[in-house]
Amino acid sequence: MARVVDVPLNTAIADLDEGLRALLKRELDKHGFEGVEIAFDAPSKEWSGKLTGPSVDLFLYDMREALDRASATPSERRTNGVAIISDPPLQLELTYAVTAWTKAVEDEHRLLSQVLAILYSYTDIPADVLGQNGTRTLTRAETSVGRPREEKADFWTSVGGQYKASIDYVVQIVVESGATFVRGPEVRTTTIRTLQSDNPRSTLEELHRIGGTVADEDGVPLQGAWVALPDTGRWAATDGDGRFTFARVLPGSHQVVTRTADGREGSGSVTVPGGRCDLVAAPARRRSARS
Repeated sequence: MARVVDVPLNTAIADLDEGLRALLKRELDKHGFEGVEIAFDAPSKEWSGKLTGPSVDLFLYDMREALDRASATPSERRTNGVAIISDPPLQLELTYAVTAWTKAVEDEHRLLSQVLAILYSYTDIPADVLGQNGTRTLTRAETSVGRPREEKADFWTSVGGQYKASIDYVVQIVVESGATFVRGPEVRTTTIRTLQSDNPRSTLEELHRIGGTVADEDGVPLQGAWVALPDTGRWAATDGDGRFTFARVLPGSHQVVTRTADGREGSGSVTVPGGRCDLVAAPARRRSARS
């Protein structure tokens, strides 16, 4: 099994920033807060001293793995008989400190209240505002208004700003891994040669192990489908990946039929040794097979 690293283009955090900017501008404009700037700078005294109009700042100050959502199970997909196993994605949790900035405290509180209402209302950032920078590596972002990761007095000291009210806003995104393991073609046939005790030593009988898959018309593997070799009276059931196997099959051409619990059927043939049989189970009028 070979390990392959092909790191994909990832602009998830930038997509998230642009999505939040678009969402806040859209919702603020609805209620008369036109012209509010959306920034992502550290809210230091130097930065705030340069502001010329009302602003909302979302400062990303913490990123960590969301351990309660993490998965240790890799995913597997098959193509052309090869299994491609991908590491589980990273469940990432990002925390923003959200502040409002205006000249008058009353206006600041009104703006902060409206921002809080927007962020609290959207537990998922709408798909239409993600990918505003022309890319599309972020397809979903779940959100919550949460508790701060640290004491806010220490936070303001570390960024060099003056303490003020802020909202802690948590966004959970998924980062796909660029590392995969490629496993070689699946072994579908095995040959066993046996000597018959009541025949000359030169007499050999070959028995073969064969396999295949059962899927629906969309290519989705079907678990628990019944598969049979009618000419031998042998039958098997498919596993969770839609695979089936038969052991100790004699050489020759064999018919293979399948049926599911809901009445879908399919059929095909396999030549032993060296053949494979991938069946498609469909309603009786649209039955098809590939083998």
